[in-house]
Amino acid sequence: MLIELLLVAPLLASRAQAPSTVVVSPEGPVPTIAAGIAAARPGGRVVVRRGTYREPMIVIDKPLELIGEGWPVLDGEGRRQILAVRADDVTVRGLVLRNVGTSMTEDRAAIAVSGAARCAIESNRIEDAFFGIYLARVRACRVMRNELRGRGRGESDSGNGIHVWTGDSVTIADNRIAGHRDGIYFEFVRNSVVRGNRSEENVRYGLHFMYSDDCQYQRNVFRRNLAGVAVMYTKHVEMTDNRFEESWGSASYGLLLKEIQQPVIVRNVFARNTVGLVADGATGIVARDNRFLANGWGIRLQSSTYGGRFERNDFARNSFDVTTNARTSDNVFASNYFEEYRGYDLDRDGTGDVPHRPVRLFSVVQEHNPPTMILLRSLFVGVLETAERVMPVLTPELLVDASPRMRPVAAREVAP
Repeated sequence: MLIELLLVAPLLASRAQAPSTVVVSPEGPVPTIAAGIAAARPGGRVVVRRGTYREPMIVIDKPLELIGEGWPVLDGEGRRQILAVRADDVTVRGLVLRNVGTSMTEDRAAIAVSGAARCAIESNRIEDAFFGIYLARVRACRVMRNELRGRGRGESDSGNGIHVWTGDSVTIADNRIAGHRDGIYFEFVRNSVVRGNRSEENVRYGLHFMYSDDCQYQRNVFRRNLAGVAVMYTKHVEMTDNRFEESWGSASYGLLLKEIQQPVIVRNVFARNTVGLVADGATGIVARDNRFLANGWGIRLQSSTYGGRFERNDFARNSFDVTTNARTSDNVFASNYFEEYRGYDLDRDGTGDVPHRPVRLFSVVQEHNPPTMILLRSLFVGVLETAERVMPVLTPELLVDASPRMRPVAAREVAP
């Protein structure tokens, strides 16, 4: 026992002497961040003052706060990852991290957290990174109020802005992300929230997640991303009060639902996309109080999608409100507003007295013969669609809104 005490005593003494706050400054007694972390006690604070720091990859291996004053710059010089977090209860705040080198063999990031719990990555600026913030095997971490701007020109030379692989109870909130492969990427994540983020002008998706159950996406803006947003191979996802805007291209959409179960899509705006919402292999969709405005296609339902309910949504200024490649459908449309509706309301209860078929004849023709799109505004197509409304033959028999609303459901309109 005496020998053990003699061995442990120097370690205890060194911990007792370690300061609770270490100040790092280029001109001070602690000139590097790595030295500041080594000198700090667990649970302490390392304050990094203004300056530019070019160091080998910095590793945080104990609980502490790494705080920047005056926006100090950590420069990876285009060759390396900058900061690695490998301990629980670490906070990183107030830093500028830039120039993470591109790599085809490793996922280099400005900040990489692995195997940790309760981390907080807050109020940092990340510029010209390969991956921005990379979380792997984490729990109860939060990534909030960061600004990330990459320079990705293609998928091969850019990583994701905020990347989470295998996580539980993660919060991604109030970040600004642009210029990455995917703005936000989730894979094997559960019980997590993505809230209040703005993900714009990314090379592929504004948000991309797979195999991530029981997550919520609230009040985010996804704008001018090349492909839009993709939600794939998951179940029990809630997407509320988001904006999906200005994703144009032959393979672009506001939101893709691919092989998912019981998604809830409420109070979102789908505006100025090639397709607002694509559902392929989606079961049990609940889509309520959304607005589909000025899209090429408002909703595209593949034949593999069934058991959905679309209620109290607004459709206005879309080339096609709804289209499908199926002759029949068990998806239910009820009490939606369609700008193209030509029915009447004799009892003035706000509901049309004549059912509305939202799938236009020409959308069925175009689905099987894409080059016919050139005839979209022709008189011939108008005559055919008038005849189809009088005596439906080709449009889906069961895809009908029996109670269309006469006025928009939403209180506010979105400018075209």
